[in-house]
Amino acid sequence: MTLARASDPIARLLDDFRDGKKAALARAVSVVENHRPGFDRLLAALHPSLGRARRVGLTGPPGAGKSTMTTALARLLRDQGHTVGIVAVDPTSPFTGGALLGDRIRMESVALDPGVFIRSMATRGSLGGIASATREVCDVLDGFGIDFILIETVGVGQSELDVARASDTTLVVLVPESGDSIQTLKAGVMEIADVFVVNKADRPGADRLRNDIELMLGLRGGAAMRNVPAHHGVDLKALSAEEREATRQAMNPARAARAAASADHPERWVPPVLQSVAAKGEGIVEVLGALDRHFRYLEASGELRSRRRARLRERVVEVVEQKVRSRLWADTGTMAWLDERLAALESGTLTPFGVADELLERSAGLIARSTLHAPRST
Repeated sequence: MTLARASDPIARLLDDFRDGKKAALARAVSVVENHRPGFDRLLAALHPSLGRARRVGLTGPPGAGKSTMTTALARLLRDQGHTVGIVAVDPTSPFTGGALLGDRIRMESVALDPGVFIRSMATRGSLGGIASATREVCDVLDGFGIDFILIETVGVGQSELDVARASDTTLVVLVPESGDSIQTLKAGVMEIADVFVVNKADRPGADRLRNDIELMLGLRGGAAMRNVPAHHGVDLKALSAEEREATRQAMNPARAARAAASADHPERWVPPVLQSVAAKGEGIVEVLGALDRHFRYLEASGELRSRRRARLRERVVEVVEQKVRSRLWADTGTMAWLDERLAALESGTLTPFGVADELLERSAGLIARSTLHAPRST
C-alpha cells in the first residue's frame, strides 16, 4: 500500500469493502447514511457494480406485521442460500433524532446470521415513509454483493409512496383492521402494490379484506361486465364453457382479478392478494413465490430496466437539488443579498418569483462551480 493510499480513509475503506469484510460494509453504510466526507467518492466507486441485487419494498399501516414479514422472508431466503440486506426505517426519536431501533429488536432471530445485514435508519423528517439516504444505503448493499435487499418502511398512511421508487417490487402488507372497503378504493399506497398480503389472516375479517382488495383490482382493471354478452334474445345455455366462465368472471370483478393474478402474462401484471400469518411462518412460501413471479415478469416485459432507469434519473435529480441547495443557502453572500430584498418583498415592490429568477441568474457561477473549489461568498 502506498503512503498516499494509507492516508486516504476512503481508499482504505474501499479496499476492505472489496475484500468482503462485514466491518467495512457497516462503516461504508455509516459514511453514506450520514454524508460524511468522501461519501460521494465511495458511491461513485461502487456505481459500476450496481444492479445485481433484487430490491423489495415492504410497506403498510402501523401494526400490520411488516417487521415480522421481513424477518420471515429473510429466514426463507437464507434457507435458499441467498444473502439478505435489511434496511429498516424507524420513526425518528423526538429527543435524540435517531431511530428507535424497534425493527432490529423484532428481527433478533436473524440478526446474528452472518448472511444477513440489518441497518436501522431514522426518517429524520423525511415524509415519504423511508429515510432520505435509504436508496444510497441500498446501493452500498448492492455493491457489496448482497442478493436481496428488503426495505421496510415506517408505518405509512395513504401518500407515503417513496418506497415504490426505491424498489423493484413493492409488497403492501395489510391486516383485517386496516379499514373498511372504502379504504381499498382510495388512491395512494393501494396503487403502488405489486403484491398484496393480508397478514394476521387468522383474525376475523381477513377473507373479507382479501375480497375487497380483489374487487378493487377488478374494478380498476375494467373487469366488470367486460365480457358479458347482451342477454336479450341470447340463450346463455348455448355459450361454450369458456364463454360461461368469462361471463362469470366479468360479473364478479374480484373473481376476475384473482384469476388474472394467477396467470403468467409477459406484458401484464395483476397484483395477487395473498394471506399469511407471518408470526407462525404461514403463507411465507407463497409470498416469496409471488415476488419471484413478479421479478420474472419485470425481466420478460422490460419493466425492470424501465424502473431502474427511472431510479437513476431520480437519483441525478436528487443529487442536483442537494448540491444546489447546499451551495446557495450555505453561501453568506447569497443570504445577505436575499436579506436586502426582504423589505421590497414586504412592500410588494418585488415578488418571490422575480427575486428567485434574479437569484438564479446571479448565482449561476456559484451553482456551476466545481466541487474541487472551496465555497466562496459573492
